[in-house]
Amino acid sequence: MNENLFASFMVPITLGIPITTLIIMFPTMLFPTPNQLINNRMITIQQWLTKLTSKQLMVTHNPKGQTWSLMLISLFLFIASTNLLGMLPHSFTPTAQLSMNLGMAIPLWAGTVFIGFRNKTKMSLAHLLPLGTPTFLIPMLVMIETISLFIQPLALAVRLTANITAGHLLLHLIGSATLALMSINLFTALITFIILTLLVILEFAVALIQAYVFTLLVSLYLQDNT
Repeated sequence: MNENLFASFMVPITLGIPITTLIIMFPTMLFPTPNQLINNRMITIQQWLTKLTSKQLMVTHNPKGQTWSLMLISLFLFIASTNLLGMLPHSFTPTAQLSMNLGMAIPLWAGTVFIGFRNKTKMSLAHLLPLGTPTFLIPMLVMIETISLFIQPLALAVRLTANITAGHLLLHLIGSATLALMSINLFTALITFIILTLLVILEFAVALIQAYVFTLLVSLYLQDNT
């Protein structure tokens, strides 16, 4: 049987209508708003994790940068929940799409750069030219630093896309190999199944780590510009 390795990355369509928007909105249902004086264990753990992550991200920021805390923690929760939901069987992972990741990375990066040029114009321009640069190298270094600045959102999006896509493809390949080996050699199939189980655990960790890395890099860009 010939299987398309990239079938799980195709946009799901129901009745001829793409349902990507509904899938992207679904994770917000997993974080209910507390409306009681005494919260249950689920909401208590959710709030504790939120505060811990927010503290780690915003500990080095000044008051101007800390105004982004709600947006950054929302970004982290959205990416993490989307990555974890993508680990479910027969599911769709929006963060495996480069277009969606660019749609998150470019506005966030542009916002931090705009803040930097508005509030610290001289310092932002000084980043384009390292101190002590020889005169004849100034045009080349300014061009290189400008290109590296514009590459930052692309690097953000490609990093997240590549890690999620590679993990899903590896799980798909090893899972297919395990099914094929069950009719050939049970001992070898058992070994590949153990490897598959370990990789699933690793992929769950990668889903959380990549969400944290994406948010942390945005936080670092913000720190450099506030």
